Amino acid sequence: MSAVTTTADLPVVVIGAGPAGLAAAAHLLGHGIEPLVLEAGPTAATAVRGWSHVRLFSTWSELTDPAAEKLLTPTGWAKPAADTYPTGGDWAEQYLQPLADVLGDTVRYGATVTGVSRLGRDRIVDADREQRPFTLRVARADGGEERILGRAVIDASGTWSTPAPIGADGLPALGEHAVSTRISYRVPDLKDPAVRARYAGKRTAVVGSGASAFTALATLADIAQDEPGTHSVWILRRGISGSTFGGGSADQLPGRGALGLTAKAAVDNGYAAAVTGFRTEAIEAADDGRLILTGEDGRRLDPVDEIIVLTGLRPDLSFLSELRLALDERLQAPRELAPLIDPNQHSCGTVHPHGHRELSHPEPGFYLVGMKSYGRAPTFLAMTGYEQVRSITAALAGDIQAADRVELTLPETGVCGGAGLFDDPAAGQADEGGCCAPAPALVQIGAGVSLPVAAPAGTASDRCCGA
Repeated sequence: MSAVTTTADLPVVVIGAGPAGLAAAAHLLGHGIEPLVLEAGPTAATAVRGWSHVRLFSTWSELTDPAAEKLLTPTGWAKPAADTYPTGGDWAEQYLQPLADVLGDTVRYGATVTGVSRLGRDRIVDADREQRPFTLRVARADGGEERILGRAVIDASGTWSTPAPIGADGLPALGEHAVSTRISYRVPDLKDPAVRARYAGKRTAVVGSGASAFTALATLADIAQDEPGTHSVWILRRGISGSTFGGGSADQLPGRGALGLTAKAAVDNGYAAAVTGFRTEAIEAADDGRLILTGEDGRRLDPVDEIIVLTGLRPDLSFLSELRLALDERLQAPRELAPLIDPNQHSCGTVHPHGHRELSHPEPGFYLVGMKSYGRAPTFLAMTGYEQVRSITAALAGDIQAADRVELTLPETGVCGGAGLFDDPAAGQADEGGCCAPAPALVQIGAGVSLPVAAPAGTASDRCCGA
């Protein structure tokens, strides 16, 4: 092995040219460290472009990284109005792609990482392991393969490519694969005529309880106003409480609060009906070709034409099997970070500041950042990823004082309780002594029953301090 393979003149390899990955490259350059960004797609922000039609609930002021801005400003780039809300497409075209262009040959497209290890050492071998560089196996778009060496690896590949299935047990429901052509795991772009035709005048099941589900309900409600017969069935594994629709006007991200209220309006106005406490066990085709969902409790719902599954995302860890990772057994997030973001325990309050120490693994020099660092936990914000890579790159540069100086304050929201807590249909109230005012009694409603009006936004039931 040549001397170069053990020295600091190897690049830090960043997997993924999304928001966190490109920000990491910008920070590395600021420290005089060479980055190499490997992007599987043909452009920067391939995953973001997959939801280009969706408007973010963060403003531009929360979506750009300071180190990236320093690279962009000399090119004549002008930061969009700070108080406006971009779509995913806006974010990609007006910020992420220009940033990738400034980084130039530092970013390689059509490069899919299929494996990461230590050079000449599988995960079992201890001998001089930490002195060995990382080796990455890369599949190129032209069908070829190559090996790339790096002094460190920052995995910012996200979770977009691995959506969760409809089954409440984390497994696909019986029959889910067989009817996959009738299921979407993304928020549909209903401005696309072909996509609109798929849902217009149809009965669609929307499964999920987060911002993506809210978006789907709201956009389907828009179609319902113009297309008779368009109706949504909102399927929740939990019950309905005052926090179901988020923080409303109490949310410090107004766009996020407004999104929940829009989804609530879709139910209140009869464009969607909610089915609560329903855990899908099987999906089968009826005689007329429509789809019937059966719950674990034996309930069978009225047939639907289409299903939109928005039950979360999960990290792809398959290409990291030769690395020694310390991951939480539930969230698949770094073990030191997990208690700070775990929705089973951290249902209220803001995410605590975290950086290189919480994101470290028994494999020195390897980090998960961005969405992937949260594993299966929800509510990740771009500013979290930017602070993560600022801390990590400072640590890689040897400036531990700067790396430890982590300051992260996330906006509060009225969402109180995470997926784990609320998967219990009876868990509609905050525990005594929690950070929220007493929640209203849980309301169980079935398909075709209107949702009762919750307490107005800003009342005690909506002032929960979850993040």
